Amino acid sequence: MAGRVIVVGSVNVDLVITAERLPAAGETVSGGRFARHQGGKGGNQAVAAARLGARVAFVGAVGGDAFGDEARAALEAEGIEARELRTLPAEPTGVALIVVAAGGDNLIAVASGANAAVEVGAVRDALERLAPAAGDVVLVGHEIPTAAAREALTAAGKRGATTLFNPAPAEGLDRATLGLASLITPNLQELAVLVNADTRRTGGYRPAGDVLAAARSLIERSSEGDGPPAILVSLGAGGALLVRRDADPVEIAAPTTSAVDTVGAGDALNGALAAALASGRTLEDAAREAVVAASLSTVRAGAREGMPTRAELDAALRQAAG
Repeated sequence: MAGRVIVVGSVNVDLVITAERLPAAGETVSGGRFARHQGGKGGNQAVAAARLGARVAFVGAVGGDAFGDEARAALEAEGIEARELRTLPAEPTGVALIVVAAGGDNLIAVASGANAAVEVGAVRDALERLAPAAGDVVLVGHEIPTAAAREALTAAGKRGATTLFNPAPAEGLDRATLGLASLITPNLQELAVLVNADTRRTGGYRPAGDVLAAARSLIERSSEGDGPPAILVSLGAGGALLVRRDADPVEIAAPTTSAVDTVGAGDALNGALAAALASGRTLEDAAREAVVAASLSTVRAGAREGMPTRAELDAALRQAAG
């Protein structure tokens, strides 16, 4: 039997305005369309994995409000086990304010709410009850406190599970935390933040603009400790770059799509990657599936609404194979 995907991360409600273009600083852009969607990187990633057939459990927190009730119901409607999604009565549910341009680019501001109140002890207890093991994949996000994310990676790793870490946002992370993961999945901006922080600590020089060199600088062993053994760098429409400590790098091209909304594409990649690894795929094969899933997610509006089904992804993979 395939392993489980256990997501430790955030849940938000997304308040979205789709406009002709993104506003500049201090500018008002009128004439947009408003919609409310379920979101949060953790919730989106859990849905992405579930739609691809993975058994998914979620660890996180919502507030004691109507948004929290909606968020829990939405996860359960996708078949996700939400018993470890805590309700914190004194906190609001996380909210994201999103502006999406006609071409799919976006701006996002987040009020973390209950996500910022996820505690180390709660994560430890939840994973004790869920008991991840070899064959399971624990996908951890950074829209919860760093200490809670670190606890999730530590606890899952001790039990032999594969640990994926999506370092978004990337601020406040050190090499020791990154080194707890089997694989980290930054985009270009997050990779730059991680490398700049590591360079300041070590005093080394990292060539600007060289994605491969930047990724290798985090993987290499140093006096600061080991980095993660593998990094999958998301390049947006350019696909992804898989960099491993003990293997040659692999460039993964993305299929061409007509993007409507890129919000959630990174979450689709992470969820699909976790689902593929839990099903027994090799890392390279899982990464290729994840890139196709991320591309498919951009053709429909809404972060979760765009997450592909197993049938849609399989059809796209057959087409990509020629």
